[in-house]
Amino acid sequence: MELEQSSIAAGTSLKQQVAIVLREIAEVAHLGAGKLLVVGTSTSEVAGSRIGTAGALEVANELLLGIEEVREEFGFHVVFQCCEHLNRSLVMERTLLEELRLTEVAAIPYPTAGGSMASAAYRNMLDPCLAESVDAHAGIDIGETMIGMHLRHVAVPFRPSIRYIGQARVNAAYTRPKLIGGERAQYRLEENSSIQQGNSHSCD
Repeated sequence: MELEQSSIAAGTSLKQQVAIVLREIAEVAHLGAGKLLVVGTSTSEVAGSRIGTAGALEVANELLLGIEEVREEFGFHVVFQCCEHLNRSLVMERTLLEELRLTEVAAIPYPTAGGSMASAAYRNMLDPCLAESVDAHAGIDIGETMIGMHLRHVAVPFRPSIRYIGQARVNAAYTRPKLIGGERAQYRLEENSSIQQGNSHSCD
């Protein structure tokens, strides 16, 4: 069974599982200082229940330990998506909101309105606040909470080496710039190449 093979049989803690996934996406997405990653989590799904039915702060706090470990290692920013009751707003440090000039919204997440993960993250920050939306460079989705609305264009699906955290399916994505220009466009600078090609079809 996929569930047993991916996480339960591995015998790793929730902290270790989320750190594995986060480290893999950080490496493939080249996350570092100045980059932004969004985390969406259903602690209910992690604990083996249907999303929105059995949120658990103890699960959220253990996941936070693994997330913070990797964040410190790579130096990127992490924001946490609230549930739909708070319109999937994002928990973040106020300094980040001001640096990115994001729109602040007024609410304090609780497990019953915001979710356990957002509630735990809010209470572990120095000066937390909520932003209406972000354009993140990458994200992980634990329990299929739908983080796509907060990812930059163009999102590239990423399949981590473990497919479950606890009993919740985990997915991830990173983003790339849009490719522009059509059939004549090139996307790699060739060494020792000349732009003097005498092409009568030049753009100017």
